[in-house]
Amino acid sequence: MTTTPIDLFVSALQFRPDGDVRAVERQMTSGDSGAWQIATFHVETDEDVHADHWEMHPEAEEAVCCLTGSIRLHFRAATPGGAEDTVRLRAGTAVIVPRGRWHRVELDAPSDLMSITLRHGTRLERRSP
Repeated sequence: MTTTPIDLFVSALQFRPDGDVRAVERQMTSGDSGAWQIATFHVETDEDVHADHWEMHPEAEEAVCCLTGSIRLHFRAATPGGAEDTVRLRAGTAVIVPRGRWHRVELDAPSDLMSITLRHGTRLERRSP
């Protein structure tokens, strides 16, 4: 096996059920490999994090990590007409998004983010104005 550096801002790491770890193209929607994905992003604007979309992972929790910068992670209201819950993450902090919970990100500043989850079944839904 040859070991070479992997640019985590270009590739994602997949941790497969058989114990293999592979560098792959990042996927933000459902993957069928059964692998957990670690993906790192440098983001400058709300458009970079698709702030106009809700995201949900039905098969696993997700760790959302703010490595640099500052973000707000919004959780869709649990009941229709209810208020969103918001968690502010600063550099060096993370939050665990519960399995099946709709969430989205907005930036306070340009940031480096990392997400860790099982992407299988991931759903995206455009946010209503």
